[in-house]
Amino acid sequence: MEEKKQNQINIELNEETGQGIYANLAVITHSSSEFVLDFVRIMPGLPKAKVQSRIILTPEHAKRLMTALQDNVKKFEAANGHIKVSSNKPGNPIPMNFGGPTAQA
Repeated sequence: MEEKKQNQINIELNEETGQGIYANLAVITHSSSEFVLDFVRIMPGLPKAKVQSRIILTPEHAKRLMTALQDNVKKFEAANGHIKVSSNKPGNPIPMNFGGPTAQA
């Protein structure tokens, strides 16, 4: 029983962080020693996009994250159906189509 307590981690989540930050684009770069994940929010009609959060991971942790995401996507699709991913056209790798009519003044 004592061994179980040693393997537990108490993770705290403050209110501000718990609210989350919306991002609709992730830019991933890497070096030989780390992966950098920049989470960006792109909004229609704005010429600039701002990095909302940057996460830096070791290669091992990046692979663990990838495995965890794959597992969670499989579980989500089993419960909710296939996630449709729109195909990207060559030369336009970032989907910039926000849907709906273009605003006019």
